[in-house]
Amino acid sequence: MPQAVPRFVPVCFLGCTALALLTAADAPRAAPPPGTQWTARPAESARIARVEASLAPLVLPGEKPQALSVQRWMDLYRIPGLSLAVYDRNALVWSKTYGVTQAGGKEPVTLETLFQAASVSKPVTAMAALRAVEQGRVSLDANVNDALKSWKVPDNDFTREQKVTLRRLLSHGAGLTVHGFPGYGVGEPLPTLPQILNGEKPANTEAVRVDTVPGTENRYSGGGYVVVQQLLTDLTKKPFPQLMKEAVLDPVGMKHSTFEQPLPPALAARTAAGTRAGGESVEGRWKVYPELAPAGLWTTPSDLALLQLEVAKAKAGKSKRVLSQAMTRQMLTKQSGPYGLGFMLEDGPERFGHGGWNDGFTATVMTLGDKGSGVVLMANSDNGVLLFERLIASIVTEYGWPPLPDHLRSPVMTADLLSRVKGADAVIAWARKAKGEGLTSRVLNHVGYGLFMSGKVEDGLKVFQENAALFPEDVEAQDGLGMAYMKAGKKAEALAVYQKLLKADPKNASALEAVKTLGAKP
Repeated sequence: MPQAVPRFVPVCFLGCTALALLTAADAPRAAPPPGTQWTARPAESARIARVEASLAPLVLPGEKPQALSVQRWMDLYRIPGLSLAVYDRNALVWSKTYGVTQAGGKEPVTLETLFQAASVSKPVTAMAALRAVEQGRVSLDANVNDALKSWKVPDNDFTREQKVTLRRLLSHGAGLTVHGFPGYGVGEPLPTLPQILNGEKPANTEAVRVDTVPGTENRYSGGGYVVVQQLLTDLTKKPFPQLMKEAVLDPVGMKHSTFEQPLPPALAARTAAGTRAGGESVEGRWKVYPELAPAGLWTTPSDLALLQLEVAKAKAGKSKRVLSQAMTRQMLTKQSGPYGLGFMLEDGPERFGHGGWNDGFTATVMTLGDKGSGVVLMANSDNGVLLFERLIASIVTEYGWPPLPDHLRSPVMTADLLSRVKGADAVIAWARKAKGEGLTSRVLNHVGYGLFMSGKVEDGLKVFQENAALFPEDVEAQDGLGMAYMKAGKKAEALAVYQKLLKADPKNASALEAVKTLGAKP
């Protein structure tokens, strides 16, 4: 973590004003880590400076807006390291890094530092799968069990008429379970693909199964992408890292990217270490994800920028190193809810991208396909996304791209910043005034969870209690309070909350599970 944070943390949670916070940040302190590393076209230097100087300011209710540098925002959100790449008009125009590779460390992030891409792995996997379709190896719309060899999707009543297909797998419409994966500690036993798919030890997630009729519901499923991983390894008879290198990474020129998990020592030495929301490093520096297709890519923003540019060029008919123009356009057409075949398409016309979160890492890509322009951001922190939107907004303005929805002034962002700068009491006072102005229970739940993750248990509990009091009939508010009591070791109070929820709805699955966990009868 940057050297400023030990001075910063006690200040921001003691009820100080924003001005006092900034004054503390400006006070004498230990020397900062080595400078940032960057590369850019000669004409971009001034634009980079404007992007950094034009970040939306820190705005708190009743206070004068305060401008913060990128590093100060990183300090506020406890983000040790950040790396980004910007591309415009079908070319990479600049890349830059900030901070250090590990919380409390001094090694600077470089342009070659590897980050976990997390769910940004999914569109990369989708490109390999669609390439296999174009090569005639597999059908996009046939029963995927026709091509699977080492494992089959178990049939049941839901698959009687509608089948799991590759199209539905890639667009989260196959009706499969398992949203995401928690990863495995370095050195822990790793499950095989069939063990992951069947939920067998040492796998730490449930079995991947169809529990809704395929093609009738959009539901995000990392489990579906593990099925794609099994499919591609069956088709090619090659290890997944090798087939991805041959099908996508090498053709695109992604020289600093790999799906190898665990990493070989030479690559492990070039990584950033994951950081949890509270600022502590992930044990062993990172988690291992054998679920390679949905979560296993290690890469850099510059490499991901090359991938995004390849997709934009293929869509325009200017490249076919991985996919044809026709297949790329199909990939970027909505199939199920906001999803195309791998990418999310909900943010606006011609815009495609994806976000990612692994334990201690966050990433996002956003591309305007009609302009060949966009940005990639990666951070070694669970909190990275909180800064990403601010940076993207500034970049979008500087380059004149179509504006994005403004989330920076949302109640969630306001409440989160209040909790970081002034503490729980300030959030509660603000919420009482804001209840009649569109405030929902989810806002305070978000803040409460964040405080718990930061180790501020008592403060978090106060926020959950206030949320339950403000929204006494709201199930999410009451469920959040029950969870908070459980996390705080207050079992009797938790049980009372969940029993009240069950009285109102005897089928409340969350409450039933909580009461069972607490050792009581529903």
